[in-house]
Amino acid sequence: MKKMFWVIGLLVSLTTWAKGWKAGVAKVIITPQTAIWQAGYASRTHASEGKLHNLWAKALALEDEKGQKALLITTDMLGFPKAMSDRIREQLKRQFGLSKAQIILNSSHTHSGPVLDDALHDIYPLNETEEAKIAKYSRQLEAQVIALAAKAIQSLEPVELFAQNGVTRFQVNRRNNKEGSLREQTELKGPNDYAVPVIKVVNAKGVLKALAFGYACHPTVLDIYQLSGDYPGFAQIELEKAHPEATALFFQGAAGDQNPLPRRTVALAKQYGRELAAAVERVIEEPMRPLAAELLTAYAEIDLPLSPPPTEAELLKVQKDDAPYMQRWATRLLNEKKQGKPFLSSYSYPIQIWKIGDQALFSFGGELVIEYAIECKKRFGQDAFVMGYSNDVMGYIPSATILKEGGYEGASSQMVYGLPSVWDARMPGLIYQEIDKLAAQVGLTPK
Repeated sequence: MKKMFWVIGLLVSLTTWAKGWKAGVAKVIITPQTAIWQAGYASRTHASEGKLHNLWAKALALEDEKGQKALLITTDMLGFPKAMSDRIREQLKRQFGLSKAQIILNSSHTHSGPVLDDALHDIYPLNETEEAKIAKYSRQLEAQVIALAAKAIQSLEPVELFAQNGVTRFQVNRRNNKEGSLREQTELKGPNDYAVPVIKVVNAKGVLKALAFGYACHPTVLDIYQLSGDYPGFAQIELEKAHPEATALFFQGAAGDQNPLPRRTVALAKQYGRELAAAVERVIEEPMRPLAAELLTAYAEIDLPLSPPPTEAELLKVQKDDAPYMQRWATRLLNEKKQGKPFLSSYSYPIQIWKIGDQALFSFGGELVIEYAIECKKRFGQDAFVMGYSNDVMGYIPSATILKEGGYEGASSQMVYGLPSVWDARMPGLIYQEIDKLAAQVGLTPK
């Protein structure tokens, strides 16, 4: 009789797992094998000199009890440019039938990773040899990401999922706090969002399989010539050291106007990595919210309008008087104007929502500023997870406030990214309108 009850119990247990989540994980080293220009700082004058640690691409594939799949890919990169992202997602659609709604390509935005082609090239003084290196590396990266995705999908196994927000506080609003006088300040000004979103994946044997976690803070601790994942890289190293059977995947949040301060030393990058890892450890040691095995996804690309482009006279002035990277930007636009090539008047911008059980996850392209994360949480609850730097990093995504104020995130960064002009004032409203539409598609209602 006892044996019969044991068999029945086992069958019930196996049936429960069969009806639940499945997940697969994979990771691959993407560190360039030769010296290569690093992305993120216009002040660098030559290619990289070795590494502090390896760069990684990692994948977490999910499947709910109805067979609906989703794929999160995280990378120690500045950001996926649109052309590369589109090629990767098109290949994943052909191989696995995944739509854009089911794929998130997120980058940590480390400023110590390699330059990719079709991204930010006006700011780097690249010759043909360096361009060729970057193009070769970019094609290799694409192939690695596609193979990585395949490995994660092919390794799906029964799991349980849990979610919760933690907290850590090394992000500083860089627009409202001067880095040079930080030591004298007794109070930091916001806005900020200190949340550390965590998804925990545990397999049927009770083994921790994956930790997907995020934070909203620029990985700009380091500006040296050694490749690294900056503080997110160190955080992932710490977590995988503590949990050798698990894969730790970092996703970047709405970090557009948030910096790790103070900064500029390897010791500080390690410190912030340990602080972030400790925040994740605290979350997984406490009770977390179990997620029902239901997955809903929604995606859209909306046309965000740009303001009128500069005149020829304005471009000639920039070409003559401004910084070298601005001169390259102006020269390129003047050449395009002479060739009769029309300037962009809008940009196709990606917005995405996943509902994992009752966990809402908002994903945005570009360098999203923190006000968007705050607003998403006001509308849909403080438990919401918010990602920036996903699927396409084409520039900063300023709030209405920052658009009015201007400055780097609101104005001049557009030229850094090669766009012909700043965003039109309608841009934030169009984003929020689309968020509400997508939320309705996955059954999210405002709080």
